[in-house]
Amino acid sequence: MRFAAPLVLALALAASSASAAPPIEAAFGNTVVSTFPDGKTQHIWLDSDGGYTAAGRRGQPSSGRWSLKADEICLRQLRPFPAPIVYCTPVPKDAATVAWTSKALNGQPVRLQLVRGRFPQ
Repeated sequence: MRFAAPLVLALALAASSASAAPPIEAAFGNTVVSTFPDGKTQHIWLDSDGGYTAAGRRGQPSSGRWSLKADEICLRQLRPFPAPIVYCTPVPKDAATVAWTSKALNGQPVRLQLVRGRFPQ
């Protein structure tokens, strides 16, 4: 699925305090990199206004809106087409967590990492 790429990357939001809804400020101005078992990567860039842009495994661009629900981040793709689902996934609570393993929308394992700076936009 074309919209699965940016949705998975949202897992990489590092939190900076232990509140009811995890803060995501650590991701603003930085890049969330998702690496799949075949070595291909995806990138997502979150904006403080609730928007995101992304580049999938083949470099295809997408964008949409993100929101927080308790300890999960939920993404809704709007471009290149409105996705028929909203994807929600847990957000790490530990500010020291900058890399971890999770699963993509299709169940495939991914390694997620929050990297300083916005690249390769």
